[in-house]
Amino acid sequence: MNIQTFLNNHRFSKLQYSVFFFTFLIAFFDGYDTAVIGYIAPSLLGEWDIDKGALAPVLSAALLGLAIGAMTFGPIADRFGRKRVLILSVMIFSLGTTISAFVQNLLQLEILRFITGLGLGAAMPNAVTLMSEYCPKQKRSVIVNTMFCGFPLGAALGGFIAAYLIPHYGWRSTLLFGGMIPFILSFLMIVFLPESVRFLIRKGGETALRQTKEILQKIDISAASEHHFTLDEGMVVADRKGLQLVLSKYYWQGSILLWIAYFMGLVIFYGVMNWMPTLFKEAEMPGELGAIVTGLFALGGLGAIGNGWLMDRCNGTLLIMFFSALTAVSVGLIGVFISMPLGLLIAIILFAGIVMNTAQSSLPALAANFYPTEGRTTGVSMMLGVGRFGGIAGSFLVAYLIQKNLSIEEIFYILALPAVISMLCLLAKYRLYR
Repeated sequence: MNIQTFLNNHRFSKLQYSVFFFTFLIAFFDGYDTAVIGYIAPSLLGEWDIDKGALAPVLSAALLGLAIGAMTFGPIADRFGRKRVLILSVMIFSLGTTISAFVQNLLQLEILRFITGLGLGAAMPNAVTLMSEYCPKQKRSVIVNTMFCGFPLGAALGGFIAAYLIPHYGWRSTLLFGGMIPFILSFLMIVFLPESVRFLIRKGGETALRQTKEILQKIDISAASEHHFTLDEGMVVADRKGLQLVLSKYYWQGSILLWIAYFMGLVIFYGVMNWMPTLFKEAEMPGELGAIVTGLFALGGLGAIGNGWLMDRCNGTLLIMFFSALTAVSVGLIGVFISMPLGLLIAIILFAGIVMNTAQSSLPALAANFYPTEGRTTGVSMMLGVGRFGGIAGSFLVAYLIQKNLSIEEIFYILALPAVISMLCLLAKYRLYR
């Protein structure tokens, strides 16, 4: 029995909905715990009496951990399984965030944010891969994009949550919220989350066969009578797995182009998310409003759901390229609208968030479709891992521009340029893999 054909021919089951539920929540808290440092940054400036430039290492520490975690744990998951690595990664970032609530200085916070980042970086590529491997082909992009929307939703709601918690309970309460709930979630995953059947089939052996049948029976009972399962992966590089496959002759150009595109998107995302509350406070906007407006920018990632529906019917690379072009225009326009009435500014920020996050949130689904099982987690995790350095670059870029006394308008003009580079990379990928 061919696994993909089996998934294509049966209704989305309770088991698959449970995979979606867990991976969506992982993405949600991944987004929340990644963005929360930007929301508490203005509070840190006041409580610890530090300069804005001193925040750059703290803002980037988790991103460095994210990059290392993604690139390290992706190949491990292709070797030892998605479920084990996913549970371990959630435990790491939940504990790191919880303990961060008790720090007393910047150095302690930097160290714990780095540890938190290791777990965050390992979690997302495994969540994307596990969900994609339980999807019917005709609905894969929309399901994976919807799941990945948990990330911008978590980052966005983090702004609203922070706007409520910080005035009432202090900035430490936002970290406790982002740490304790996913820690409980990790124990539920041990019991209720299934391993990838594609991984089990590649693993082979009687135990893996028995586990595969037990899992697939929960989708449809017809799997109980099967004794042999096959995978149809399309373009497969013989005898190569993990990073060897990702960088093989057929895949290496597409891999690098995906890395650059994701890198450039995160330059914009983290440049905006980490610094917008601080920049808007300088523009004499109330602190709570700055966090809410930043949350609206991240909330635009929900547009990826509609784009996933389109990607299942049209060329995904061209669609994301189109949204990258709109990102370049709209992010630049934030600089134009910064001195205009607040309603107009919020409208352009929301539009920029929709197009930018739609493009960014759709790239993991595009990568998951690009690679076969032998290198899927590695391929997705390498793109996410390399891309996280874009987040570090974005944080330090804005810090550098602030130190050079550039205006808010000029900062947003510069942040629009990475979207142009991302658009060109996707155009090149389309021409190479048409």
